[in-house]
Amino acid sequence: MKPVHDIANGRLSTQQIQDNFSDLHPPLTDMQANAEAARCLFCHDAPCIEACPTEINIPGFIRRIAMGNATGAATEILSANIMGGTCANVCPVEELCELKCVMNTAEHKPITIGLLQRYATDHLFAQETQPFQRAADSGKRVAVVGAGPAGLACAHRLAMHGHHVDLFEARPKAGGLNEYGIAAYKMLDERAAKEVQFILDIGGITLHTGKALGVELKLAELRSEYDSVFLGLGHNAVNHLGLDGEDSPGLFNAVDYIEKIRQQDLTGLPVGRRVLVIGGGNTAIDIAVQSKKLGAESVTIVYRRGQQQMSATWHEQEIAQTNGVLINTWAQPIAIQHDDNGLTGITFEKTRLNDDGRLEGTGEQFELAADMAFKAIGQALDATAVGDELRDLNIQRGRIVIDDERRTSLPDVYAGGDCVAGTDLTVAAVQDGKLAAEAIHKGFSTEVQHG
Repeated sequence: MKPVHDIANGRLSTQQIQDNFSDLHPPLTDMQANAEAARCLFCHDAPCIEACPTEINIPGFIRRIAMGNATGAATEILSANIMGGTCANVCPVEELCELKCVMNTAEHKPITIGLLQRYATDHLFAQETQPFQRAADSGKRVAVVGAGPAGLACAHRLAMHGHHVDLFEARPKAGGLNEYGIAAYKMLDERAAKEVQFILDIGGITLHTGKALGVELKLAELRSEYDSVFLGLGHNAVNHLGLDGEDSPGLFNAVDYIEKIRQQDLTGLPVGRRVLVIGGGNTAIDIAVQSKKLGAESVTIVYRRGQQQMSATWHEQEIAQTNGVLINTWAQPIAIQHDDNGLTGITFEKTRLNDDGRLEGTGEQFELAADMAFKAIGQALDATAVGDELRDLNIQRGRIVIDDERRTSLPDVYAGGDCVAGTDLTVAAVQDGKLAAEAIHKGFSTEVQHG
């Protein structure tokens, strides 16, 4: 293999990049939304609601759209999921609500719930109105650490109940995964930032950026100064391949590069001519598709199991393939090829399931040339990265252990989002934050009753 190291920016014109990163799914027009809403059967015992992690009253909001009340529809959505605007764009509806839609049959397509949800929330945000009001000040103060989906949802629900929230975020911007980790073509027009501002506009929430647990923040001090604490720490570490040469120039963590795509000028980002992506989740799909959209000539995803075992949804896999991404399955990396100038390729071994159903190598190897490669093999919470701050919590397999009310092993500390579940779903993190806020509020109310 003759190394080329062909990594460059400006592979495409500014107009081409703008076109490539345009809306993945164009929004519905009024006529389209009304026609789609009219298809809904408005089931009384709707399976789509059961499939929604935040339990949005889906038939209820669709009925409001059908009646011409998009504002009411959005309020219905946001009452259950305050980040319903983002979720309308990024939620895997094909595996949740739309999958369970009773219209999802061989003869019919499911109601496009995600697009209808976007239609309603876009309508409300365009009005720049605030449908939620904060209750009278309760005098209670809560520290929320992490301004991602879980933390934002928790803060908003607590504020609605009249509690004051200090929302601490280590990064310069709030939003977490929605701001830094989702493919740019899914979150256009500063949507994440606008949603954060909408949440803060309820009042009673003070955002503090550049405040990291274990550096500026100490858990013991927060527990002493506040009536309760919520941890929405997300992930702070990426998994490694464990191979020599993993630090070679040209080999990147996918999550780090996706952040660059979200935060920097797309025309100035370098991309390889030949790109490899190792992994089978939505992060792998996001970096692969965006590499193509930035001008890579060939992009190949390599996953150690079969396509049906990929955690990326079939819809995401379809997006990759329609954008020219190849998916190579049943292969695992065993060696990184590099020279003094950086990555030249990766050697893979073909895999299979043995008689016990466990993955094993077959011994057959092949090599793929690459100018650039991305690791997208999962993320985790590294408790040691924040010093001794989490030493008193029950942490198992890189996850904070919580009960049904999102309470940790410390009675006044709650947690939610990826640091407890690791599902990388905004909708699941929002539900964690919402339920934790309700449990915290319930605890405050009990204190008052028992005086």
